[in-house]
Amino acid sequence: MSIFRDKLLDGKVAVVTGGGSGINLRIAERFAEHGARVALVGRTQEKLDKAVAGIASRGGAAAGHAADVRDYAALSAVLQKTRASLGEFDIVVCGAAGNFPAPVEGMSSNGFKAVVDIDLLGTFNTCRAALEHLRTPGASIISISATHAYVPTAYQAHVCAAKAGVDMLMRTLAIEWGSRKIRLNSIAPGPIAETEGMNRLTPTPELAANLQAKVPLRRYGTKDEIADLALFLSSDAAAFITGAVVPCDGGQALVGSGIWGNAMEVGAR
Repeated sequence: MSIFRDKLLDGKVAVVTGGGSGINLRIAERFAEHGARVALVGRTQEKLDKAVAGIASRGGAAAGHAADVRDYAALSAVLQKTRASLGEFDIVVCGAAGNFPAPVEGMSSNGFKAVVDIDLLGTFNTCRAALEHLRTPGASIISISATHAYVPTAYQAHVCAAKAGVDMLMRTLAIEWGSRKIRLNSIAPGPIAETEGMNRLTPTPELAANLQAKVPLRRYGTKDEIADLALFLSSDAAAFITGAVVPCDGGQALVGSGIWGNAMEVGAR
């Protein structure tokens, strides 16, 4: 349930990549709750159809279109289709991402490239393909980054590199596209409960409890908290915020990458 009561996005159009599940789906659901018409983009149509049905069952308006963010032509075609049916985009969330824990010596070049291509190239492709469809002034683009972008973390070299690139891309575009009144910001989640990533990294209750104990706020974050932050950044309440990397991590980044130690080591085996 959102902490915001008014419909902050009434009449707006939002596109969310990676929107079929996890944090990105919760963001799409929150946007729909606040009046936006939402287009979900992901690789699996079946998963998207399920997500769309869930949003519709709660009175929201949504559509799902399958495309891989690594394929610029396919993504561009989907965004063209979305523009034709919903109109210009007010909000774009670049949420598609890949991850697996692995030490560099146990990681192939293709494995490294896959994460960089999904996260960094996918974010570039989404921003570039969406540009001609944005409603200006006032459009907002948000990338779902990670604290790995600025906290070096063992077994996550591919993610650290990709997310650092994502954040710098968003900051650069905030300068380039600022004159068009387009805002670009990153959200950097820390450990978030009930996500595929955290389930993979903390496969036992003991590992989960150990990780939570190291977070300054002594708990995991929730998908709702990330969704509400995305809602704020995409709303008029954040009209003068651009080029920001906003952590939502319970203070995890303040204590460094040691928080991930045991969990990453187990996940990399």
